[in-house]
Amino acid sequence: MNAADVAYLPETPAHDAEIDHINEEAFGPGRFTRAAYKIREGGPHERALSFVATYGGAVIASVRMTRVAAGKGRALMLGPLAVRPDYKNVGIGRKLVRIALEAAQKTGAAAVILVGDEPYYGPLGFKRIPRGQISMPRPVDLDRLLAVEFQPGAVARLTGMVDHEDVLLRSAVQVKVA
Repeated sequence: MNAADVAYLPETPAHDAEIDHINEEAFGPGRFTRAAYKIREGGPHERALSFVATYGGAVIASVRMTRVAAGKGRALMLGPLAVRPDYKNVGIGRKLVRIALEAAQKTGAAAVILVGDEPYYGPLGFKRIPRGQISMPRPVDLDRLLAVEFQPGAVARLTGMVDHEDVLLRSAVQVKVA
């Protein structure tokens, strides 16, 4: 494979089945029990900020972004990021993350968070979120909560339980109706 032959494209609905297969292959059935997956159940991901890598017309990797809220803060949550096994360790995942971060910043996103390994994501600008500042709806290693900040103070505004932004909006509407 020649890296120059990999195309990076915005995600479309036509990619969904291949992305589901890649995520199943990468994370297995246990993915449904993860904290980030629980958050993603709260609403749709941001398709305009989600991308795929293709080779020979087939999707070989993908990254998605989801709107989240915690306390007074708003951010995007990156993930899942998955690369087919035959295409790992050649920089495709990192390039997808850079593309997604650039797109998020252009839309005015305040920050991007994720659950991941600092040695992998650190060179892409991610830093640990202070322990105890945010929590997840399921158990997670607090040292794996990372963020990149585009607007000063954005990460500090993220406090408490992280949830899909739509869940917060639905709760606000229910309070106003009641």
